[in-house]
Amino acid sequence: MSGQVLRVTVTGGAGFIGTHTVRLLLEHGHQVLVVDDLRHACGQAVPEGVPLVAEDMASPAAREAMIDFHPDAIIHFAAQGGVSRSLRDPAADALNNVVGTVAVMRAAVDAGCSRMVFASSGGAIYGRARRLPSRETDRAKPLSPYGAAKLAGEGYLGMFERTFGLSYVALRYGNVYGPYQDGTGEAGMVAITCQRLVAGEPPQITGDGGQTRDFVYVGDVASANLLALTAAYRGPVNIGTGTPTSIRQVAAALAQLDGSTTPPLFVAGRPGEVRSNFLDPSRAARQLGWSAKVSLQEGLELTLNSFQHRG
Repeated sequence: MSGQVLRVTVTGGAGFIGTHTVRLLLEHGHQVLVVDDLRHACGQAVPEGVPLVAEDMASPAAREAMIDFHPDAIIHFAAQGGVSRSLRDPAADALNNVVGTVAVMRAAVDAGCSRMVFASSGGAIYGRARRLPSRETDRAKPLSPYGAAKLAGEGYLGMFERTFGLSYVALRYGNVYGPYQDGTGEAGMVAITCQRLVAGEPPQITGDGGQTRDFVYVGDVASANLLALTAAYRGPVNIGTGTPTSIRQVAAALAQLDGSTTPPLFVAGRPGEVRSNFLDPSRAARQLGWSAKVSLQEGLELTLNSFQHRG
């Protein structure tokens, strides 16, 4: 499929990562169908001329639309994305993130689709890693239903490849951040901090702020999604920078960019949260030809600027 115009269905294509990916696909001349129930739509509209099926991914209408579109590939973002929410209601999380994902796989097979790119989670799958950075060969021990559901999705993808011939890449993202991320939800500390700063509120830090994460800019993630469509490799791939950064460091950097001198507000840590997590991205470099290009400082500036200039 490399070098040709592709027909790509993007589930969750009106969401944070999805909308950045849709725009990059269009820039490269691909044809796109977006399937999104719009519950988690971000501030960017689906681009004009891109067909939108505003239905749940597991609905008969979404299935029919995906089959009628005859996609060469599907990029699957649609999900319940909150670790805390998954802990409160594991059954609802599984219904969305496991049952819904399997429904998309089934539709892909019935549509004659040959490739699926799955938005997995390097932040939630590995759990309390015995060694860092986490590698794809490490044993996954998720601490939340959300992480378990992502791991289950990878397992189903392996089965669908063996049984139905649906090739796949599961991209295990680090902590993705960038413009148009929801700053009012439970997840996404960069966006939440930006939202608070522009409202004149202090940054909020969970626990002592010493938790480390692998922060990767959404534009770089969109590039990885595009590369995964045509890569020969099949299986899981970490998408991160390989660099750990503490929550406290990120909050301080954003406050400095904003000119805020208000001390941060510390709140209790959350269950299911790992202390330290960052990813080994070497497989992404070898198999996808991908590496992160946007530095954390540049990415934070771009993100804060987008919040400051929202209408």
